[in-house]
Amino acid sequence: MQSSTRIRSAVVAALLGLLAALTGPGAARADDTAEPAGTTVGDLTGFAADGAVYRLTAGAAKARVSFVSEETFRIELAPDGTFEDPAGDAIVLPQGTPPRTRWKERGDRYELSTRSVTLRVYKSPLRFALYRADGSRVWSEAKGLSWDAEQTTQTLARGADEQFYGAGMQNGRGNTSHRGKTVEVGVDYNWDDGGHPNSVPFYLSSAGYGVFRNTFAPGTYAFNDPVTTSEKERRFDAYYFAGDSAKDVIGQYTQLTGKPFLPPVYGMEIGDADCYLHNANRGERHTLDALKVADGYLENDMPNGWMLVNDGYGCGYENLAETAKGLQDRGMQAGLWTEDGIDKLADQVKAGQRVAKLDVAWVGDGYKFALDGCKDAYAGIEANSDARGFTYAPESWSGAQRCGVQWSGDQYGTWDYIRWQIPTYAGATMSGLAYTTGDVDGIFGGSAKTYTRDLQWKMFLGTTMTMDGWAASDKQPFRYGEPYTSINRDYLKLKESLLPYQYSYAHEATKTGVGMVRPLVLEYPDDPKAATDAAKYEFMSGEDFLVAPVYQDSTERDGIYLPKGTWTDYWTGRTYQGPVTLDDYSAPLDTLPLFVKAGASVPMWPGIRSYTDRTASSPLAWDIYPQGRSSFTLYEDDGVTREHRDGAYATQTADVRAPSRGSGDVTVDIGASKGTFQGKQSSRPYEFTVHTGSEPSAVQLKGKLPRLSSAAAYAKAKQGWFYDRDDRGGVVKIKTAPLPTDRKFSVKLKHTSAVGGRNAAATASVTAPRGQETGAGAPSTVAVDVTAGKADVTDASVTLDVPKGWQATPAAPVKRIPAGTTRRVEIRVTPAKDAEAGEQRLTALARYRAAGESRTATERLAVSVMPAPPTGETWASDMEWLTATNGYGPAERDRSNGESGAADGHPLTLAGKTYEKGIGTHADSDIEVYLGGKCSRFTADAGIDDEINGYGEVAFSVEADGKVLWTSPKVTGASETVPVDVALDGARHVRLKVTDTNGSKTGDHGDWGAARFVCS
Repeated sequence: MQSSTRIRSAVVAALLGLLAALTGPGAARADDTAEPAGTTVGDLTGFAADGAVYRLTAGAAKARVSFVSEETFRIELAPDGTFEDPAGDAIVLPQGTPPRTRWKERGDRYELSTRSVTLRVYKSPLRFALYRADGSRVWSEAKGLSWDAEQTTQTLARGADEQFYGAGMQNGRGNTSHRGKTVEVGVDYNWDDGGHPNSVPFYLSSAGYGVFRNTFAPGTYAFNDPVTTSEKERRFDAYYFAGDSAKDVIGQYTQLTGKPFLPPVYGMEIGDADCYLHNANRGERHTLDALKVADGYLENDMPNGWMLVNDGYGCGYENLAETAKGLQDRGMQAGLWTEDGIDKLADQVKAGQRVAKLDVAWVGDGYKFALDGCKDAYAGIEANSDARGFTYAPESWSGAQRCGVQWSGDQYGTWDYIRWQIPTYAGATMSGLAYTTGDVDGIFGGSAKTYTRDLQWKMFLGTTMTMDGWAASDKQPFRYGEPYTSINRDYLKLKESLLPYQYSYAHEATKTGVGMVRPLVLEYPDDPKAATDAAKYEFMSGEDFLVAPVYQDSTERDGIYLPKGTWTDYWTGRTYQGPVTLDDYSAPLDTLPLFVKAGASVPMWPGIRSYTDRTASSPLAWDIYPQGRSSFTLYEDDGVTREHRDGAYATQTADVRAPSRGSGDVTVDIGASKGTFQGKQSSRPYEFTVHTGSEPSAVQLKGKLPRLSSAAAYAKAKQGWFYDRDDRGGVVKIKTAPLPTDRKFSVKLKHTSAVGGRNAAATASVTAPRGQETGAGAPSTVAVDVTAGKADVTDASVTLDVPKGWQATPAAPVKRIPAGTTRRVEIRVTPAKDAEAGEQRLTALARYRAAGESRTATERLAVSVMPAPPTGETWASDMEWLTATNGYGPAERDRSNGESGAADGHPLTLAGKTYEKGIGTHADSDIEVYLGGKCSRFTADAGIDDEINGYGEVAFSVEADGKVLWTSPKVTGASETVPVDVALDGARHVRLKVTDTNGSKTGDHGDWGAARFVCS
């Protein structure tokens, strides 16, 4: 067990009191009279109607049905006949006038009806079933409500194909169906895979209904046959929603409990958190030192919206007003962690605080305390400034969507962390949580690669932040050097450019309750794979972007499922027809698998670092993927104040008319901007990027726009158009002079095509074999495959875009590639002499003719630059490691495995012998080195370090070029040292692995003592 883990657990336990009184008001009381297990409500003995409220009696028990709207109603049950409402008005908001209802008695039942639904109340025994106005059944109880001294349970019949979603933030789950699974609803302080922070006692069904249990008590929902949902309280209180779709049900639920709040624009930029005042992990610092970090964002041309300046247990602050002013001068806002409560919030906000991160201690003695903390902090910001409330909250509850971002807690930066977070946030949307996120690369551990991969996909969440202080070193996106800094900058600025799109969805959520981050099943409910593991590790960002993060140390991504429709690769322009599953997708480190739905019209802010860079003359850009008829409505307001709530906002719609496929005209109608707000542009230039794949004959805007001959001419011109054949398969780029925003206009592209080109089936594709290697300064070849579509490819010329200092000699053109066949082209490449070992991204571009048209296809591919092979006898700890994964912290050179920092281990010791050279790891670990076929043997002494005192159980193995050459027997902390002597037989790549063998990682400190290669 690592000491930092013990410390972390102790801190959490001390601050939270753990599970002292988690059920909150309404829980079973110690003095309750015990009842037989599983008591079920009996026959109906009384019925009374009072407008939209119906009172039912079943012996000593009483029930009440209250209609809230045409499709929403509430069922309450008091086993002892006394109704209680411990939640009161804490969760459910005041609703409008109840609907008109009617009732009928029909022999075995009463029917309680609105125009939309009928609730059947069966008499013997008392049992409920819901039907639509057309007579179709929505749900029915398999037996009556039941209870015992500790909990109340509803039992529903499960449909043959019925699927279930919701229950709040369920780590590692939620974007695929809960059918056949049991989920817990309640705090458990497990912020890792399988935990359930930010639970919500609400679920929805594919049968067209949702259920919200109006309680602060924890629950267990078992979606078996039958479905049983229990809450730990001796009362029943549930609201039911009947809708035409999951979106409709989420809308009804959030109408009851509150629509998601609209964040300020800076809240949708990345945030930064650390402790500055007397930080034990960073040495003596002061709060004003936060400004130096803010300057780092500016110097590295990176967006950053806000900074928490006291994010650490026991961390205070000083000079708050000066710090807040300094951040504002840099286009950022100040935030504070409320670990000590919010008593001083008013003064802090007046001094400049605009963000409040709530501590888990706010859960206190019940969920209501946590919800109140969220609401009070949100209201406190608004009561003492003109800003919008903006909070981050772990372990919240129903209703928190109206006041905060739900944050998934303290986690470790690993590949597994990336993997299980993907379904977590997409699934939480199914519970009305519009903003859910986790720290980029966690707060513990992490690496340059995992940070970069994690940041990429989190730019397509509405909100996110990066957290320092708990890790061994600072984790700002500019800390890792190249290529990581440049990649991180590109994705941060991509998010910045997409803020108009994301902010429009944020506004939409305030109306519909549906967040931007969505599981595929929400957009494709009839797709049989959308609810399954086939779509588990991907999500929709709005309706237009499909994001499939890379969650392994790999330059490929398998299992990307694209549902029905046409999808365009964001980076290459290659189109795919769904449904289809993509394997071997080329994803170098700088490439997030990202696809755009045909018909998309994406509003963008081009070329900015911060939203504060926008001026009265800044352009609005539209990224358009034309297919059929489509539209998008842009929402705009001042981005920071609350004036939008009084109508100070504007909307502008882009309508696109295009062929459903193939050739034709494309027309983009930009409507007048309706509405006004402080700072609204009265006029602005527009830019359009239209992904047609086919060159138009002309572009018209009140007459013909000038056609420009090159990218350079386009960049200089104030208006005109240019067809860039080499950009993502062929893109029409258009810019206009400033146009009045209160007037509509149209841009027409003549004789072009829908996305994919005039003859999409004839489009060629470019791929590349995986695992290609080259050496610094050494000539080599890079292979590229060109595959013809349903037409012959002629005059194919393939080139490579390579890094600065590299040389690439163009290959000879290929005269003809028959339809449906592939031709391999080899291009001679010489990396720069000083090229660093590791992955490099190259871009292959094939220019060709097919089906009478000049086309271009591109592909991003990863090529590995290998270090020079070792010579003579070489210590493994002195070599450059191509990859190094470790079960805890970094693998150590010449030391035992330590904590989360590098070189913080102890001397390597096995069976009483101390080794000056070797590798210290923690299972599971995997270290890869490059030998280039120059080595004959590997020797070492393997075992569990003496510092573990007999604990641990692992196995060691040596792999070469994908084959296992040697595996040790099971090794424990009490085992003798295992000698390792492995013949390598010209191996190029060798991996040294240590794996756990008993399911417990405690004490698995595996050492490779005196690890050495014998080379020529």
